[in-house]
Amino acid sequence: MCCDLKRRFLLLYATQKGQAKAIAEEIWQQANAHGFEADMHCISEMDKYNLETEKDPVVIIISTTGTGDPPDTARKFVKKIQDTTLPPHHFAHLQYGLLGLGDSEYTFFCNGGKTVDRRLQELGAQHFYDTGLADDCVGLELVVDPWIDGLWLALREALLLQKEKEGMSSNVDAVPSSLSAASHVVHELSLSSEVQNLKLEDEGTRSSDVLSQKSVDINIVPSARDSEPSLVHSVPPVSQSALSIPALPPEYIEVQFQDTHGENPHLSSLISEGATFEVPITKAVQLTREDAIKTALLLELDIADTVFDYQPGDAFCVVCPNNASEVEELLQILGLSEKGEYFVCVKVKQDTKKKGAVHPQHIPERSTLRFIITWCLEIRAIPKKAFLRALVECTSDVGEKRRLQELCSRQGASEYTRFIRDCNICLLDLLHAFPSCKPSLNLLIEHLPKLQARYYSVSSSNLYQPGKLWFVFNIVEFPACFARPVSRKGVCTGWLAELVAPLLHPHRSILAAKGGKPSTEKISIFARPNNTFHLPADPSVPIIMVGPGTGISPFIGFLQHRQKLREEHTDWEFGETWVFFGCRHQDRDYLFKQLRSFLENGTLTHLKVCFSRDSSTAEVAPPKYVQDVIRLYAKDVARILLKERGYFYVCGDKKGMADGVSDAVVDILSMEMEVDRLEAMKILATLREAKRYLQDVWS
Repeated sequence: MCCDLKRRFLLLYATQKGQAKAIAEEIWQQANAHGFEADMHCISEMDKYNLETEKDPVVIIISTTGTGDPPDTARKFVKKIQDTTLPPHHFAHLQYGLLGLGDSEYTFFCNGGKTVDRRLQELGAQHFYDTGLADDCVGLELVVDPWIDGLWLALREALLLQKEKEGMSSNVDAVPSSLSAASHVVHELSLSSEVQNLKLEDEGTRSSDVLSQKSVDINIVPSARDSEPSLVHSVPPVSQSALSIPALPPEYIEVQFQDTHGENPHLSSLISEGATFEVPITKAVQLTREDAIKTALLLELDIADTVFDYQPGDAFCVVCPNNASEVEELLQILGLSEKGEYFVCVKVKQDTKKKGAVHPQHIPERSTLRFIITWCLEIRAIPKKAFLRALVECTSDVGEKRRLQELCSRQGASEYTRFIRDCNICLLDLLHAFPSCKPSLNLLIEHLPKLQARYYSVSSSNLYQPGKLWFVFNIVEFPACFARPVSRKGVCTGWLAELVAPLLHPHRSILAAKGGKPSTEKISIFARPNNTFHLPADPSVPIIMVGPGTGISPFIGFLQHRQKLREEHTDWEFGETWVFFGCRHQDRDYLFKQLRSFLENGTLTHLKVCFSRDSSTAEVAPPKYVQDVIRLYAKDVARILLKERGYFYVCGDKKGMADGVSDAVVDILSMEMEVDRLEAMKILATLREAKRYLQDVWS
């Protein structure tokens, strides 16, 4: 418990991948400079705080995961506050400010934060500071930075009001009227994704800055080709500005090398989400032609000897390593090539100044250096500003040091977005661009996040083919750019493609693939059940499935399952099934011509396809995209959704397709029901709430 209760506030974070925790730690570090003591805890540590008796202001930082769910660390908390027996005045004593993190590429933007915020309000809690909603699509810092800047004044006012109520206002510094007036400006800011156009002023002399420094005196006259900024080069005004840079994060990890023998931990020990299963890949088929723009692969896993179970529509996770050549390259740059097989002992520094420092859960207490970099650290992660700030201290060249300072500064926010975030720059790219930067291993362990398992939709039915699991993916490609001179494949998809290369037969269809020698390659997987993206419990309910490209994947499982049910239950009534599929070229990337066999045997009632890049000689050009085809069947869509209470499923790209499909459905509802667009949007929202309009989308 903090010693100065007059300045204390409770700081809670709920994180999935570490973003919310990193922001909470930034607030904790700044708090002392502003005269506060932040009592920081993960929201899951409910034995260390008690909102029922909390008198001081509460600050909550919470992310969103999945399709709008609170992060795993907040599940117990959310369940607790959603208890319907709680009275409406349960939290009437509570003052709080909430910062939600999300991505507007997804339908339920910041829904984790919104869920907690709404429920706290229903239970009588009061805002002492306006809720902020930060958008990872345009850059979290566009909301996070000004929200933190305004937090300190709001806290002072909240504590002042609190002490006045207690009759002890003399014990708290009065807030000058000019600052009080300024607070109203802060509160009038719309702290949502709309602030992407916010213009940040030069705040080098503001008292709220963590660190202010004068411009480094570098007398370089830029040549004509250097007149534009780049990853390694800046131009005025940034190059001439005094910089507001984050406080240096305190180091908290120490690493010891041990030249001893032993075994690395099993991969299952790295997974906290549930049981892992090591399963063989028994089949691999390339579904696209060699000249297709994207390469799609179908893999079959043998799960017969495991207790792994799934339903059509579920997803599962693949435990994958970093690219081996990138691991070796990083070891070489760090000067640790000779120590790759040395065992590393990772401990928390005893004298660290980091609040609540603990051993990172994703780092084994003892394993080889190569194992840690290969299986534990996301070396492809886009470096956060706190990491850049730490790298400054590892950089010897004055010009390079200054540029890193600029990229993590308030003044360089737009350049951070442009040259690091938008270009998907990773640590390796930075070390090539700034060769005098030589970070220590402990710094990497402190700042690189956990290497996440990759999620894939199941593309099969366990009822249709017991003991088998199919999944489909495009091999992700990151083309070279000025800031990154080499192209790269996706961490997991590139690894899987290499793994199954001996099995691939590019021009053989999945239906023709019979037998063959099973692969001895195995991968580790674990379940990630989807609670909603499933077939209706009642098979007589009609369904519409929209899945262009690899978005068709879960619907193959739906149709396999429905076909098997039809075979086993000839007396059942089955509803209509519609599939809307699209791709670029009919002869290059029509992934599942097997769809026609479902149509022929009656499992699929209607199959509507479109090809966006194929030329047509027809007098009236055919529609190019699935949303355009859907509009042609407006009456059927309206009938199924409104009269027959059917289900509508969408799977695939969020920005390019799913938004267009929802717009088309809104237009159909508006036209067929003869209501305005706003009313049609409300109807669609009702369908979402009823879990009859379901999405499995990605950005």
